[in-house]
Amino acid sequence: MESAGSLQILLVIAPAWESTTAQLQRFERVSPDQAWQRCGSAVAVSLGKSGLAWGRGLHPRIAGKEKREGDGCAPAGIFAITGLFGYAASDSSFARSMKLPYLCATSNLKCIDDPASAHYNRVVDQSCLGAGDWASCEDMLRHDERYAVGAVVGHNSEPPEPGAGSCIFLHVWENEGAPTAGCTAMALADMGEVAAWLDETAAPLLVQLPQLEYEALRAAWGLPQIGAGA
Repeated sequence: MESAGSLQILLVIAPAWESTTAQLQRFERVSPDQAWQRCGSAVAVSLGKSGLAWGRGLHPRIAGKEKREGDGCAPAGIFAITGLFGYAASDSSFARSMKLPYLCATSNLKCIDDPASAHYNRVVDQSCLGAGDWASCEDMLRHDERYAVGAVVGHNSEPPEPGAGSCIFLHVWENEGAPTAGCTAMALADMGEVAAWLDETAAPLLVQLPQLEYEALRAAWGLPQIGAGA
């Protein structure tokens, strides 16, 4: 089962591959042999402007449209959630309360989206690297709230395949219903609640699928049973 070792799942179910909005529901369990239980209420999220495409994660490679750099698709599949980031200082009470590794977004913190870079799909501190080998990157310290708090999604990470997509996060949306460039976004309050809930010891996962794919794969992947309102 693809979710066998996890005790926390963020389940994002979209109506169809081309959907740009979805619902996120948290699930947890006390041990791998126990059933998944809902945690909190479902919340609205925005997906990529081009909908979904299969990503590179913890699931087997599946035939179909695959995510590529710049395609505007959010990745479908199962992905580890590996860390948090935000504008709060590393020594703030907010950062200290987090249960995943936390990075403070500074002007030197970048996510590299240039497939030709040796640092492709990595969040790096530019001050530690000197002259970078990339032609483009994502600034982690923005002039809006979108990265005020967020989580790093382990898409295309072990090791990164050049051009298969980079810098996939959970983060704050621009506004309700506004699609993203390929991330999964939500209201600031919801993102803060999700960040506080995530726990490294629970090996948290993001499971993101269209409804029909979820129904077909749920049992084989050991995923929660959901009703029509999830």
